[in-house]
Amino acid sequence: MQAVIIREPGGPEVLLPAELPTPRPADDEVLIRVTAAGVNRPDTLQRMGLYPAPADAPDWPGLEVSGTVAAVGEGVSRYKGGEQVVALLNGGGYAEYATAHEGSVLPLPSTIDPVNGAGLPEALFTVWYNVFDRAGLAPGESLLVHGGTSGIGTTAIQLAVARGHRVFTTAGSDEKCARCLELGAELAINYNDDDFVEKIKDATDRRGVDVILDMVGGDYVERNLSCLAESGRVSIIAFLRGSRVEVDLLRLMLKRQVITGSTLRIRSDEEKAAIAETLAREVWPLLESGAIAPVVDSVFPLAEAAAAHARMEEGLHVGKILLRTES
Repeated sequence: MQAVIIREPGGPEVLLPAELPTPRPADDEVLIRVTAAGVNRPDTLQRMGLYPAPADAPDWPGLEVSGTVAAVGEGVSRYKGGEQVVALLNGGGYAEYATAHEGSVLPLPSTIDPVNGAGLPEALFTVWYNVFDRAGLAPGESLLVHGGTSGIGTTAIQLAVARGHRVFTTAGSDEKCARCLELGAELAINYNDDDFVEKIKDATDRRGVDVILDMVGGDYVERNLSCLAESGRVSIIAFLRGSRVEVDLLRLMLKRQVITGSTLRIRSDEEKAAIAETLAREVWPLLESGAIAPVVDSVFPLAEAAAAHARMEEGLHVGKILLRTES
């Protein structure tokens, strides 16, 4: 099969097409003939040598795919050959074939284009677990999403709005803010022009928001706590501005605030399967009804993965960047 490998740690140019053996599914795995693969920030970190693949995962990148079931392991009963699916992977998605644990595979919604379906798994697993499970966003509560035009951001905005929440967001330009408003955000703040802390306080009558989804870290952590309501929760999924911060613990204690965080790739197959079951129950009906859909910025041929990574690192994209196979 054709795949994209990392020649050595470095820039996008180290991503190279290669011929590799087609994998075989283990007893609890599904072999997927890949239609498209999602490009995610962890892929760029892996390419740079900063985020190695787990020991039991392929060493070429790719954490999510859409495609058709090509074969199943002996213990798999949920899927059969020919079904269209999307899947969360431990790695290896930048290829014509990829394997996924049965529990991390979900049917392609009938309303979603097979290519665009590759933009669903990583964002939905991440948003649901961090916003609704760990941070416990409850009915009537509000959400602030940083990086509103990222794949995660566009998903979080849509999902929270569809479930009836007030949603605020930040983005890096007026054009990106406009896109966030189109997705349903009540307020989109250009962080290059305005102080999001004051804007959030003004929009909530100084109360603050109940939950914040943060992928920035660094100095944003203290600022997040400043615009977080009493008993509010910050869920951190990345730290683009650094992982080491100072926090005013007195304010956190007085306002009973919570800081939490998680990573997805290292979670067990059983934990990911539990998230998938919840997604099938709570989110897949929203996809089938058209209430939410993946926002796709661009689609590149698999062999042009380097160009796709360059696009991501420009920071100008809105939504998901995808790689399409020729099969």
